[in-house]
Amino acid sequence: MSKFLRDNIVFLSLSLILLVVLGLALLYIPKSELHLLLCDRHTPARDIFYRYYTTLAEWIPYVVCVLILLFGRIGSDVFASAAMLISTLFAQVLKHIFVAPRPITWFAQHMPDIQLPLTEGVRMNEWYSFPSGHTISFFTLAFAVSIIASNYLSGKRSYSAAVQLLLFALAALGAYSRIYLSQHFALDVFAGVIVALVSVGIAYAIFHRFEDQKWYNYCLLTKK
Repeated sequence: MSKFLRDNIVFLSLSLILLVVLGLALLYIPKSELHLLLCDRHTPARDIFYRYYTTLAEWIPYVVCVLILLFGRIGSDVFASAAMLISTLFAQVLKHIFVAPRPITWFAQHMPDIQLPLTEGVRMNEWYSFPSGHTISFFTLAFAVSIIASNYLSGKRSYSAAVQLLLFALAALGAYSRIYLSQHFALDVFAGVIVALVSVGIAYAIFHRFEDQKWYNYCLLTKK
């Protein structure tokens, strides 16, 4: 486990910093003020970018898992796919337990005089806000790929750190898109990051013990 933490220290450290910052903001800034503070920076260019970037969470995990299956080890693909499955199950269970209102519904109920800055072309969801499923997908995929990449880049710490930094940035950007588009509150994103990290950790704990087995290291394209 110490090797796992050491090899993924950049991604984990940045995720922890994000959680601490978000956690402090959630503690000291009222829910409505925090959301308006984070979503009130709309421009036409940002609207277009976040509108399309956020949709990556709906399909890119499947593409990445297929690419890992074709070009990487079968075990790596099983691990990544399991992490996505576990995180999806967590997300759906929590969503149906809390049935929390989305920002557009919450503001309509509690602050009807406030008009949220909305993005043209984005269909606004009304319920099942907690936790953010897109955030979970972004961070689960990024962390799983970070672990796989760190194994391939073992001994090349600078390259591994750069890959982890890039993956974290892409995941954080996806998480922020959910707040920017007023599809989720900061609390939903906060919980989504935690669910993703825990899900990947569970999948790793289950499958890393098979890393030395032949089936785990088999590659479909090379047949080795």
